Amino acid sequence: MCVMRYITLRAETAPGFVDAVPSEEPQIQNKMPTNGAEWVDLVVKEMMSATSIDDARSRAARVLESLEKSITSQASARLAEGFHKENAMLKEQIEALLGNNAILKRAVAIQHERQKEYDESNQEVQQLKQLVAQYQEQLRTLEMNNYALTLHLRQAQQSNSSVIGRFNPDVF
Repeated sequence: MCVMRYITLRAETAPGFVDAVPSEEPQIQNKMPTNGAEWVDLVVKEMMSATSIDDARSRAARVLESLEKSITSQASARLAEGFHKENAMLKEQIEALLGNNAILKRAVAIQHERQKEYDESNQEVQQLKQLVAQYQEQLRTLEMNNYALTLHLRQAQQSNSSVIGRFNPDVF
């Protein structure tokens, strides 16, 4: 095929040859190539269609410009798709974190309430311990008073029995 193209190119550059395709219009299709082989075919086709070195340079520049645009658009599309996927993933993570945050907030509120209840009950226990200590002190005091009164009563009864015999019961 290369030999045939060389012969065709030699014939095209011969004096008196009229090119059917204008040299300013490369035959780049509206449909962009999608893989390396298609790009190679397009470059070969354009170079075969060139009528001169300047035309070949111009066609090569346009093909390379098209290749650059194709690569840029594909890279942009992939990048946008990657950003979209990452954005969706981050949104899911944020939703999960917000859910966990709400659970933790409820747990902290519950723990706070429990701590308040514990502190209140602990304070009540301390007050009751003080009351118990006071009541125990009062009980000791009352027991001592009771014991003293019992002793006084016994003493009074002993002295009263001796007093009854000496005095006239009607006078007293």
